Amino acid sequence: MSMISLKHEYSDQLTNNMKSQIDLRNNISLKEYNTFKISARAAWFARVGNPGQAKFLAKEILPQYDRFLILGGGSNTLFAKSFDGLVVHMAMKGKEVLHEDATGCRLRVAAGEDWPEFVDYCVSKGWGGVENLALIPGQVGASPVQNIGAYGREVKDVIEEVHAIDLKTGEEVSFKNEECHFAYRDSLFKSEKNDRYLITFVDFKLHKEDEFHLDYGSIRDEIRKSKEAVSYQSIAEAVKRIRRSKLPDVGELGSVGSFFKNPVINEDDFELLREQHPDVPFFKVLDGYKIPAGWLIDQCGWKGYREKDYGVYPHQALVLVNYGNATGKEIYALSEKIREDVHSRFGIHLHREVTFVE
Repeated sequence: MSMISLKHEYSDQLTNNMKSQIDLRNNISLKEYNTFKISARAAWFARVGNPGQAKFLAKEILPQYDRFLILGGGSNTLFAKSFDGLVVHMAMKGKEVLHEDATGCRLRVAAGEDWPEFVDYCVSKGWGGVENLALIPGQVGASPVQNIGAYGREVKDVIEEVHAIDLKTGEEVSFKNEECHFAYRDSLFKSEKNDRYLITFVDFKLHKEDEFHLDYGSIRDEIRKSKEAVSYQSIAEAVKRIRRSKLPDVGELGSVGSFFKNPVINEDDFELLREQHPDVPFFKVLDGYKIPAGWLIDQCGWKGYREKDYGVYPHQALVLVNYGNATGKEIYALSEKIREDVHSRFGIHLHREVTFVE
């Protein structure tokens, strides 16, 4: 099946054949499908491997279930308990260059591709635009939902178009960048139309000309220490080293990376905060001042906190971790305590990046 032919109309025979090809199972452990490594189970689990299966799922299978959950790499999900409905796991693979010239390329990528592997692939080809987003866990299809971002860049900066299946109609739909309503860790697919669309492909517009983003965090210093020439490859490697020094490997220690969003406060609140805490780090943004949530949490003394098998990562207060057998409810309760403490001390509300599934 050609990855380009998103508007291809599948025949009735092909669609009917999807039923036997969809991997539909019951009572499946979700531990390997969430990076927190929570021991939840799915009453039913469907693995979707191509757009035809996605269309069949929307038209014939989903109507049979009261609840469903779209789950990619599970790097932004916290399960409170087992899920009593249908979990839909996107497993589509593939990459295709739609256009390439001397200045850049347009690339279509299947939703089930691993995001860190995709970044490595791009920088190995000399394509720029995603290097600052290296080592973020998850799948390509989840990147526009969350509008993932790191080190001064967001995925919205390189997304051209998002393709999906409308789960109400079973039809293929596409959204141009501006139609995705991207915002800070948010998009149409997360807030406005949550669970309405199953993303199948994402089109990226990448560049070959030197366009480096080095001024956020310690990227420039990290490259200088390595004595490497500035390139997309060296930026990606610098970001990896920085992330590994601060964040746990989700393959070894259960977490979702950053648990909270960095709050943005207005100028009056910022000036008051800086009067009380002259050393507060900040980043000037369009609608105010972004304050690192990790700094706020650290000031409240939570960094390194541990109780039973859950706690706050010793090297980064923004990260909540499962040391082995923590439950989702325990981690959620800890996040509530942290939010209340930060608000009590600073008057700032923290908002979770993670999706809490009850």
